[in-house]
Amino acid sequence: MSIHLIKALKRSLLGVILAAIVVVLQIQANAQVIQPSIAVQLTQTQRVQDAVVAVESVGMTVADMDQAIQFYSTVLSFKKVSDVEVLGAEYEQLQGLFGVRLRVVRMQLGEELIELTEYLTPKGRPIPIDSRSHDHWFQHIAIVVSDMDQAYQHLRRFKVQYTSTAPQRIPDSNKAAAGIRAFYFKDPDGHNLEIIYFPSGKGNPKWQKPTNQLFLGIDHTAIVVSNTQTSLKFYRDLLGLKLAGESMNFGIEQEHLNNVQGARLQISGLRSPVGVGIELLDYLEPRDGRSLPADARPNDLLHWQTTLVVKDAAAIAQQLRLNQSTFVSPNLVALPEQTFGFRKGFLVRDPDGHVMRLVEK
Repeated sequence: MSIHLIKALKRSLLGVILAAIVVVLQIQANAQVIQPSIAVQLTQTQRVQDAVVAVESVGMTVADMDQAIQFYSTVLSFKKVSDVEVLGAEYEQLQGLFGVRLRVVRMQLGEELIELTEYLTPKGRPIPIDSRSHDHWFQHIAIVVSDMDQAYQHLRRFKVQYTSTAPQRIPDSNKAAAGIRAFYFKDPDGHNLEIIYFPSGKGNPKWQKPTNQLFLGIDHTAIVVSNTQTSLKFYRDLLGLKLAGESMNFGIEQEHLNNVQGARLQISGLRSPVGVGIELLDYLEPRDGRSLPADARPNDLLHWQTTLVVKDAAAIAQQLRLNQSTFVSPNLVALPEQTFGFRKGFLVRDPDGHVMRLVEK
C-alpha cells in the first residue's frame, strides 16, 4: 500500500471520528436544553394534580332575585348568608361582559352553598323552553333529603314544575346506586334541581346521621357531557379532581327520572378534598343532545358556574391556556375587595361549555 493511500485513509478516518464527536456534543447540548424543559413540565403537572382544594359553591343566573330567594328559602330551606351588589371594570372582566351591575346572593343548606346572580344590567335570555335532560347545557344540584316521600309531598304543595314523572328508585341490579331514590324538578327560572335520598351504605355517611331536618345539604352538581374521556382530561388531568366512582345507569326508572326515553348513561363522580362532587352524565343513548349555543353568555339564565378554589390561579390559567381551553374572562382578574370572598379568579369553560370559576383566596 502506498504512503499516499495510507495518509488518505488516515485523513478519512480522522474526519469520521471528528464528525462523531460533533454529533455527541450536539446531543449533549440538546439534552441540557431539553432536560430543564421536562423538569418544568413535571413541576407544572404536579402543581395541577393538586390544583383544586375545594368545590366551594354552585351558582346560577336568575331573572328576579327576590323571587329566587323566596323559592330557595321557603321551598328548600336554604338560608341567606350574604347579599351584595357590585359593578366596575374588574367585574366586567371577570364575567366577560361589558356594563355589568350584579346582585349576588349566597345561600346555605347544611354545609353547602349556592350563589345566585341577578344581572341588573345587561339582561340575558331565558332558558330555552324545549330544554331536555340530555342537552349538553344541562346542569343540576342534588339536594339530599332525609325522607323522599315527605320531601316529594312538600314539593307538590308548592306546585313545583316536574321533570321526572315521579320519584324513582334505582334498582338492585345497579350495584353502585342500588336503593337510591331521586326526583328531578325545576325552580321558577327553569333551572333543573334534584332531591335525592341515600339509603344506609350509600353516599356520604353524614347523610345518614339522625336529624329532624327534611332538606340536608347538597351532595353534588351534575353536568351532561358529550364524551367522558374528554371531560376527564379537563377535570381530572388538568384540575386534579379525583375520580371517586363510576356506574352505568339505564332502564325504565332512569328513563322516568330524567324524562328521556331510552336513556342510557355513563356516570362518573369526581371529588375534591372539600365540597360537593361534580358528576359527569354521558348519554350513550340517545345521542341527539344539543350543544351549548355558541353565543351563550353568563347573563343568560341557562348559565351555571361552579366555584373551584385553587392554590395558584395564575399557574392553572397558564396550564389551561396551553391546553386550549375556552376562557370567559379575558385574563386572571384581581378584585379590588373580597366582596365575593376571593382575591382573584377567572371563568373558563369545560369541553362542553360548562363554566368553572377558579378562584384564589
